[in-house]
Amino acid sequence: MQRREFSQAALVAASATTLAALPLGVQAQGKPPAEGKDYLLLSKPAPTEAPAGQIEVVEFFWYSCPHCNEFEPQLEAWAAKVPKDVSLRRVPVSFRPDFEPQQRLYYVLEAMDKLAALHKKVFYAIHVEKQTLNTADLVSAWAQKQGIDKAKFTELYNSFPVNMKTRKATQLQEAFMVDGVPALGVDGRYYTSGSLAGTMVRALTVTDHVLTLARKTKAAPAKAK
Repeated sequence: MQRREFSQAALVAASATTLAALPLGVQAQGKPPAEGKDYLLLSKPAPTEAPAGQIEVVEFFWYSCPHCNEFEPQLEAWAAKVPKDVSLRRVPVSFRPDFEPQQRLYYVLEAMDKLAALHKKVFYAIHVEKQTLNTADLVSAWAQKQGIDKAKFTELYNSFPVNMKTRKATQLQEAFMVDGVPALGVDGRYYTSGSLAGTMVRALTVTDHVLTLARKTKAAPAKAK
């Protein structure tokens, strides 16, 4: 979803109309990805957190975004096949103040080592069970129902590490100039999305392409001073 569409009134309509339009991008799939069209090259590299020797791919997402929900199984399938030099990191965005509770929810689940068990369940709660999880009380109540201790959840939710991670997530989203989700950042330098590539399936193809470019850059010998 594009950033300008993130109003409560537009969410329901955007889900149907945007998804219906996505197949139009398929006609561009046979062409090689082009900078400035299918992906952007950042003028100033963004920070990365990948281990040494790996290339970071960041997925920018929002739990309440219907397109992020649709993209999740596609991203998982792609991630299961990537080479060992690729490190995938998810970053929840915050375009408005009411996005922050879900940002914090993500990082609390990460801190408690619960993402593997509950990440998909957050999407399910919102998009299938139609729960509204946009306040601290609502995400806390949902977490309790998943067996998480309320006091521990609240402690982590308001903790310094989670405060820092939400702040860094928002700073990274601004560094990549994310204007809609889902979107992908590669190696702190490349950016693609469904809007640029035509579909998120093709955005993954574009990501594979720029990963190749990133590997060539890293393999190139440094110029002598």
